[in-house]
Amino acid sequence: MVLSDITSSQAMDRTEWIKQKTNGIGKIKTFVTGFILLGFSDLPPELQQCLFVLFLLLYILTLMGNLLVFTILTIDPVLHIPMYFFLRNLSFLETFLTMATAPKTLVDLMAEHRGISFPGCALQMYFVLLFGSEECVLLGIMAYDRYVAICNPLRYSIVMSNKRCVYMAVGSWIMCVVLQFGQITFIFSLPFCRSKLIHHFFCDLPAILRLSCTDTYFNDVIRLTITLVLGLIPFLAILFSYISIISTVLRMNSREGRSKAFSTCASHLTVVILFYGTALMAYLQSHASTVDDRIVSMFYCFILPPLNPVIYSLRSKEVKGALRKRILGKIQFL
Repeated sequence: MVLSDITSSQAMDRTEWIKQKTNGIGKIKTFVTGFILLGFSDLPPELQQCLFVLFLLLYILTLMGNLLVFTILTIDPVLHIPMYFFLRNLSFLETFLTMATAPKTLVDLMAEHRGISFPGCALQMYFVLLFGSEECVLLGIMAYDRYVAICNPLRYSIVMSNKRCVYMAVGSWIMCVVLQFGQITFIFSLPFCRSKLIHHFFCDLPAILRLSCTDTYFNDVIRLTITLVLGLIPFLAILFSYISIISTVLRMNSREGRSKAFSTCASHLTVVILFYGTALMAYLQSHASTVDDRIVSMFYCFILPPLNPVIYSLRSKEVKGALRKRILGKIQFL
């Protein structure tokens, strides 16, 4: 079965094309014990090769950028404060969110057989949902951290103590692990008899639900509920935090103080808008939506992760200073 010779000019549906190549979908079911990730198989081979190079480059940049930031924030004692504690968690999340999808996508772009086992698909979806939802909660906690730092600076060391930061991080992880495990359990208990073909480059939740031959209303309710708990509540926390922050900053007499406060918040707001915008577009759309899931997912799986170290961490004077000190120290040592 060769998928790479599908051209974009072909009018036939990809499912029908594969049926013709295998003389019926029944042979696909016997050949693949799980699913087939169609990915970008509808594109010409030359374009798939270009995507491979692009995704590989973005994947390497993600690993290098986030691991560099994580290392600097870990080894430099000056940066062991709540804001950078959460930044370290963000770098960790971005790294493993990309690792959950990128390796398989890169292999499939150059392979003929693009199957994924049933347990492998469930595991991949679980990690994508886990890391993605944890990032939503973490962005909400980071907004609260900025709120306390700007609106209640005298109480900052008490409210955002190291112990409380650890409690908030661990609590958010436990909540996301439990809720997403429950969601995955309900999803993969469904019967998948319509097709084994996933019109996506990874096991994405909406794409999998479309393959079920039974009513998914209960799963849609669970998905919406978890999205509200892990997505909307942190978003509201971000919204209310920044309303208070803006109100406080506008009352400041010092122009330098206002500029510093807005500069600190600008990076966080940029990441929030980019991440929430794409994530909500991906997971709140209906089954009949005409938006291509692959385009939306490409953004938060490949494009946004390498940007975060630049947008958020490397714009910080403290992080750049620590990085410069480490590099100069290595050069002097040599």
